[in-house]
Amino acid sequence: MEAVLEQPTIIESVKMSAPDIVEKTFASVPDADELAFELGLWLSGLESFLNIRNQSFTDENRTKAASRDWTKEFRLTHSTLLLCAKLNFQLGKAVREKQTDFDVSADEVYKLSLALKDSVLMNESLLRAAPLKFGEWTAWSAFLGERLKSTETFEKLILSAESTGENFLPDVFRQLVDSRPIGEQSDLWLILPRFAKILKWLSVVGRMLRNDEPLKPALLIFSRVYEQIQELIGYINNRLLRFPNEESELFGSLDGAAYTASIELKKVFSQELIGLVGIRPAPAVYARIETSYALLSDSFQQTLVAFAQMIDPTINARKIFPNFQTKFEQSVILRNDLWQILKTVQQTEHNPNQAIIESLNKHLTRFLNHSLEFLFYKDKETVERFVEEILITKNKKDLVPILHRFGAYLETLFGQVNMRAVLAGHPFER
Repeated sequence: MEAVLEQPTIIESVKMSAPDIVEKTFASVPDADELAFELGLWLSGLESFLNIRNQSFTDENRTKAASRDWTKEFRLTHSTLLLCAKLNFQLGKAVREKQTDFDVSADEVYKLSLALKDSVLMNESLLRAAPLKFGEWTAWSAFLGERLKSTETFEKLILSAESTGENFLPDVFRQLVDSRPIGEQSDLWLILPRFAKILKWLSVVGRMLRNDEPLKPALLIFSRVYEQIQELIGYINNRLLRFPNEESELFGSLDGAAYTASIELKKVFSQELIGLVGIRPAPAVYARIETSYALLSDSFQQTLVAFAQMIDPTINARKIFPNFQTKFEQSVILRNDLWQILKTVQQTEHNPNQAIIESLNKHLTRFLNHSLEFLFYKDKETVERFVEEILITKNKKDLVPILHRFGAYLETLFGQVNMRAVLAGHPFER
């Protein structure tokens, strides 16, 4: 059996099919427990992505869905299966060398590797028949879902990953919740693991952004997050219906958390991620993934901070999430600079004399060299384009309409920055 387990067929297949994905995404091998988590996370995302009823990245009706080309969805599942195959191979090696306490045998890992190999080969066969329609996608989704679920390891890995995610809460926050009366502790501890799990899944997207990893597969993680948020909202609302005291502070906090989650869910999955499967330019993909990640991560972290401040009003957000302080400081600087530039642009538009134009150009140049980096990627290009156009335009008559458009854009951008979760409770003082 050991000789069979050691066969590298699936890994060789992975390397030949997508060496760039393998090398870039897994340049360093994580420890065994992290391997088990990562594999469970990607398998959970794959499961959610295959759930056609919860397809959250298209705004088309059934007629359009049936007629359009679904090849890109097939490619996404293909790249994810390759990632899973790589992780599973590494996990199998760790299991055989007894480097992990994860409750799975080498034989179970091997069976999952066979299922992944079959799926990769079937996927590649289907891709050779592109273009592929909705009927093929439906059949493929059913086949892949059943093939993976036929292995014991599939469910084990997902449950293990979810258990890991539910513990993804800062120690300071845990200690704070434990200091509450027993009754309120129980209410919070029923709900908090669901927040933690969402943040853990999102943390992987954050890592992918930081490490410049291929980002299209992140859509599968967002597929799982979409389901997790829906489950969270439903669970909170059911708890609120049975809540003994609607006047309590906890009731208000939970109600606000459910409402905020529903708003962010709509922003991300009805705006930012719509149609992303079909987008090819890497900058556009990066911009949308970055914005989606920031909106959800900041919002859920802010919700946990609100829970903490309900218990201890004096606690600072940065004590719970150290990165909050950096985000807060950057957002304050960005908001102030945007406001100053907006006022200068409006002043120049109404009185475009040479001295004011020169002052504006200095403000814009300084903004490009400093505060611009605090914007989301999707806004940087637009600002740079406006600034470049302003700096090279010498004719005052041509400059005024550019300033008018830029001013309107800056007003919208300022409003968006002002709504960042890290600025909640810190209104702008003009």
